Amino acid sequence: MSQHELKRDLKDRHVQLIAIGGTIGTGLFLGAGKAIALAGPSIILAYLIVGIALFFVMRALGELLLSNSGYQSFTDFASDYIGPWAGYVTGWTYWFCWIMTAMADIIAVGVYVQYWFDIPQWIPAILCLVILLGLNLLTVKLFGELEFWFAIIKVITILALIVIGIIMLVIGFQTDAGSVTVKNLWDFGGIFPNGVSGFLLSFQMVVFAFVGVELVGVSAAETADPRKNIPSAINKIPMRILFFYVGALFIILSINPWDKLNGSSSPFVQVFGLVGIPVAAGIINFVVLTSAASACNSGLFSTSRIIYNLGTQKQGPAKLAKLNKNHVPSNALFMSAVVLSAGALLSKLIPEQAFGIVTTVSAICFIWVWSIILISHIRYKKTRPDLHKKSIFKAPFTPFVNYAVLALFAFILIIMLFAEATRTALLLTPIWFILLFILYAVRKRHVQILSHGDRHPGSNGEIHRTI
Repeated sequence: MSQHELKRDLKDRHVQLIAIGGTIGTGLFLGAGKAIALAGPSIILAYLIVGIALFFVMRALGELLLSNSGYQSFTDFASDYIGPWAGYVTGWTYWFCWIMTAMADIIAVGVYVQYWFDIPQWIPAILCLVILLGLNLLTVKLFGELEFWFAIIKVITILALIVIGIIMLVIGFQTDAGSVTVKNLWDFGGIFPNGVSGFLLSFQMVVFAFVGVELVGVSAAETADPRKNIPSAINKIPMRILFFYVGALFIILSINPWDKLNGSSSPFVQVFGLVGIPVAAGIINFVVLTSAASACNSGLFSTSRIIYNLGTQKQGPAKLAKLNKNHVPSNALFMSAVVLSAGALLSKLIPEQAFGIVTTVSAICFIWVWSIILISHIRYKKTRPDLHKKSIFKAPFTPFVNYAVLALFAFILIIMLFAEATRTALLLTPIWFILLFILYAVRKRHVQILSHGDRHPGSNGEIHRTI
């Protein structure tokens, strides 16, 4: 293997658990409380709608990645099917929203450690970041192992919640909030207790909860057998959504009426507390801590691979495309870690509403990334019917479903515009895109054009693009 190529060291179990880890994050463990406060029991329907939409996004992503062995992430096919500007803007936007998400998570690590130790929160935050950086610098396999065990912890926690919840439902367990029964789903104001408006306002947090589902695509270049592993991981997403989101929330809302849950804390912590296990709070605090560390680990991995890819395409500094002896993009990792550490050190200056702003901006940026995937697939199917015809992993119901999901994303953005809590962040986010378009125009003018060939991907696996 060339020293200049990423190493394909991620096995099937790594890819499967990266997919699970990407599907279960702090958005579910922490953000679900805020979403329940807005929508009540109808939050289950909101998770189901967004989950189904993202499954179709992932099917489009899978077909595009497998259509060309030269593709390393979605920035590659965005450049080929929409234009180099799309690859540039999408790549840096993906880096930006993962940095913002990881900042919140690394700060959260410090807060959770304070549950056990009375130390300034920035100390464990920086310590966690240094450890994750060191492990990521060694081999990609270590990243896969970390995510494997982080995801196992999340799965066991949700499985325990569901099993305990089913037992409580069967025996009619009594808690301080009353009987555990499915009637709690509609006995406190109905399925839509805050009306349709509350249901719609919850979509921003629901979208944020699914952030990371596309990590399967980012790991494609380092997957041992992408033609087998990527379809397998993507096809299991619907079952994971039904189990981890719909199943867990169904149990939570059956155990505890929605209006008795505190929107500012994790519903998982509150429900385990109701069960009466003395060490429940400590156990869940550990789970949420590992979930935050996992999200930061995913952030380091994804941001480093994206800017490494931008470096190889001459859409970022060439030094970012440098690999160390372990075939890991060390400079890209250091850059992401430095930005993250600055966010952790400045955390005490961030006001309390920062979490809402960060999640809104992150959700908007991820909607951009997911939309680019869908638009790229529409262009791919239209301009390269030959590749689509021989595809081993065709996305279903296209292009109709692509347009339907794009319409859903547009509708969610409109909801954010009318919601007071998300309006400011939505109106400020375009500044980032304007800045990127200006930087792209300046870079295009000053970078020497390396290729004048056709931008369509060739059947031999080569990618032809211009800057």
